[in-house]
Amino acid sequence: MDLRRTGTILGTVALTLLTLPADAHAAAVACGGGVSTGRVAVNGCISAERGSAGRFPTREITAYIKARNTGSRGLNVSYEAFFRVVDGGHWEKVGSGRTYVPAGAALDPVAVGSTTRVCGPVKVEIRVHARADGAAWSGWSPAATKQCQT
Repeated sequence: MDLRRTGTILGTVALTLLTLPADAHAAAVACGGGVSTGRVAVNGCISAERGSAGRFPTREITAYIKARNTGSRGLNVSYEAFFRVVDGGHWEKVGSGRTYVPAGAALDPVAVGSTTRVCGPVKVEIRVHARADGAAWSGWSPAATKQCQT
């Protein structure tokens, strides 16, 4: 009986969340290819939200990480994100962090860091890597976007 009541409540909450209006100004998050560290698969993701600095259009470039633990026990995962403008720019660290990923679970994109740039006709990219407890740093997972796409 308690399981049925819990299921009904959870179903109602899920339907309520599905009917809430989405934020019209929310930035889309695009993810790049996957890499792994230990039993954790990692994707680097990016978004570019519109803004302005006075009369100049800007983009808030945000780096995210998605992680999925394929193992049978939870792990702590450390991660870092870097940003650059593709046309010859150098890599700048925009953030780092640490999170716990339960066994068999996947994390939605978690914001690692962001940077605001005045719009230009260039492509920007981020790269993310991660390290699970007891494992080596993963390779880089890149993601890119046109900085001032319409």
